[in-house]
Amino acid sequence: MSFSFDVSYHARKTMFESCNVLLIEDSRSIASVLSHRLAVELGTTVTHCASTKALREAIVGRGRKYDIAVVDLNLPDSPNGEVLDMAVEQGIPVIVFTATFNLDMRERIVERGVSDYIIKDNDRALDMVVASVERVLSNRAVRILVVDDVASARRHLVELLTLQQFSVLEASTGTQALDMLRQHSDISLVLTDYNMPDMDGYELTRRIRRSYDSSQLRVIGISSSSDRLLSASFLKAGACDFVYRPYVAEELQCRINQNIETLSQIRQLREAAFNDYLTGLYNRRYFFEQGPVLIDNCLGRHTPCSVAMLDIDHFKKLNDTYGHEGGDRVLKAVALKLKSLLSEPACLLGRLGGEEFGLLLPGVDSAEATVICEKIRHALSEIKVAVDDKDVAITVSIGIAEVGGRESFDNYLNAADQFLYLAKRYGRNQVYSDRSIVAEPVSRASGS
Repeated sequence: MSFSFDVSYHARKTMFESCNVLLIEDSRSIASVLSHRLAVELGTTVTHCASTKALREAIVGRGRKYDIAVVDLNLPDSPNGEVLDMAVEQGIPVIVFTATFNLDMRERIVERGVSDYIIKDNDRALDMVVASVERVLSNRAVRILVVDDVASARRHLVELLTLQQFSVLEASTGTQALDMLRQHSDISLVLTDYNMPDMDGYELTRRIRRSYDSSQLRVIGISSSSDRLLSASFLKAGACDFVYRPYVAEELQCRINQNIETLSQIRQLREAAFNDYLTGLYNRRYFFEQGPVLIDNCLGRHTPCSVAMLDIDHFKKLNDTYGHEGGDRVLKAVALKLKSLLSEPACLLGRLGGEEFGLLLPGVDSAEATVICEKIRHALSEIKVAVDDKDVAITVSIGIAEVGGRESFDNYLNAADQFLYLAKRYGRNQVYSDRSIVAEPVSRASGS
């Protein structure tokens, strides 16, 4: 299974561009196609070995660290799986890719601790290899919590997950599990036993669901109980899946992978829903959803907060002159510069529509916000965007409003928008806030 749901080749290549794959395969045609696909689709560096001798040289002679190995068991000079042993002894995660498979071979492969095995006699075999490599490499960024009061059972699960390259945490009680979740916000899945001393897995699942829904955290129940209704109880409590012991390792592995992939897809869908397609910044929807939360946090802590509206000067004229393609280039350039100037999650930055951008600055009053926005304005005035063989200069106007009390989010934005209007009315390419009005001469503030 793959984490590649709606992810471009470019994004995936960036994710795995530092990864080294060891491909042990004596078929020239298969090796050629796999090497090409792993390099192009995932961006990995592939080292191909067609014999035991070549493998020994690759491991010992080149001094390269390999992130994963794809191993064909049926090499002419490796009749008993010597190449698999060599890869495993080096501590390299292994995906076995074999034409010959039976139950005896399955036992041998599983005993040697491989991450996955794929049989060549399948129309989608090469697709499955690429997907498996991607999945195992992706698992390194996924954290799973195993909850079981029996040390041997917990250790067995940890070993299985470690072979899949997951980052694993352990807890022996439900209370410890809840503490772990509070300490580690990046846990993606909880694998919990039913029988535990302080609370059973059913109750733990219920408590988890009070704080995390299934789009944030997946839960899989596991038990050796003979009660066939236990699975239904777990699922009704909020678990995403359930497995009875004794389990087949491959089945549990597939269920875990399915849940992690589902979570990944949900997160990618949320990202697509909340990101502006052109600039990659947060969109208006996300800005209006998260803005009130950040402001409420600041008001609760009695810390200042400011809202700013930024508008590209004469953008309509730019669009009329260079077309929408030229306008899009300018929008992308402004967004890229803003992202480089503003750190997240300290501030919230989004494209609100057209040439208008919103900034929310927690912990910053209007005076400090003015200094920040002046730096932004100055930095944007120095960039040039290549459009139709011309370097187009950019200026922006910015309006700032400090949050003074509990009001609707629209009111804060409207206040910043009024200051933006003044910045544009009095010449553009400047920053306006309540501090600006106080500092302005009476004659200019009155428009004379």
